[in-house]
Amino acid sequence: MPPRTVNSAKTELTGIDRRILRALQEDGRMTIQAIADRVGLSASPCLRRIRQMEEAGIIAAYSAVIDQKAVGLPVSVFISIKLERQRAEELDRFGDAIAGWPEVMECYLMTGQFDFLLRVVCADLAAYEAFLREKLTQVAGVSSIESSFSLGQVKYSRVLPI
Repeated sequence: MPPRTVNSAKTELTGIDRRILRALQEDGRMTIQAIADRVGLSASPCLRRIRQMEEAGIIAAYSAVIDQKAVGLPVSVFISIKLERQRAEELDRFGDAIAGWPEVMECYLMTGQFDFLLRVVCADLAAYEAFLREKLTQVAGVSSIESSFSLGQVKYSRVLPI
């Protein structure tokens, strides 16, 4: 399911909503009954709350967390990008260019010295070099690219502190 945008009307989360979200973040495959038991509801109201949070865009998607090393993508590279100009058109052009690249796991528009920070995964240094040469350096308006290779992951979490 593709991520949805959050509805403009602010949704107030109750304590039960927050407990439901914590349970789903910890195990997205929990049954409705298991979630309901955990948060002290019956299944029907629990499912209704989950559906409301999906419709509001609070629950944006469901997915499996895959171990990148186990699937042959052990290299993580953090790439700082500086553009020649920081006008909206150039920022949008860069975002559009990288949007379809599967190697780019995350991309953030930044303040400070660089304009974008990317997290890229690849199989090895040769794959990273190919990504750099064939994709990243081909984007118009990029003035500098600075790569930092991860030596190891200290912490990784997809669980928000709600």
